[in-house]
Amino acid sequence: MAEQTKTQRQAAGHKAAATRKANATKQRASATKTSARRTRSSASATVRTSARTTSGNAKRTGKQAGRTASTGLGAATQRVEELGRRAQRALFIQVGAAATVRDTVVGTVNKYTTPTKASRELNKLERRGARALGRTERSMTRQRRTLERDAQQTQRRFARQANGLRSDAGDLVDRVKQLV
Repeated sequence: MAEQTKTQRQAAGHKAAATRKANATKQRASATKTSARRTRSSASATVRTSARTTSGNAKRTGKQAGRTASTGLGAATQRVEELGRRAQRALFIQVGAAATVRDTVVGTVNKYTTPTKASRELNKLERRGARALGRTERSMTRQRRTLERDAQQTQRRFARQANGLRSDAGDLVDRVKQLV
């Protein structure tokens, strides 16, 4: 797998954290609902007991519901931050590409700023072109020689076979003459 950039690693880590936070929020919300149901049930079942106990349970359930809502908000915030990081990455890629193009253009322009530099660069290009054509020419010459050699070998083989056929035909003609 290709190596990840720093931004990609951070994005993956934050996304995972947001997922964990969202899952924890769901779990806490479920526990809060269960706790609220129990508090409601116990309050109706124990009207005789002190109101303080029931209100204490209700307070705890209320606090738990508040914490759950806060955690859910934190998970949503992380998701929004994740979107921001993705946009930031897209921006970094575009800026990096533009910087690369700029460097290439500046490098090319610097090669031709003075007549001396331009002459040196043109000479370099001429030598490179000559080497490339020379390489191609040598390769083509090698291929031509190989083909010529193969053609001569084939021609010699056919000549040998033809000579063999002529001698066989001559022997055959001699036998026919003897029979006749």
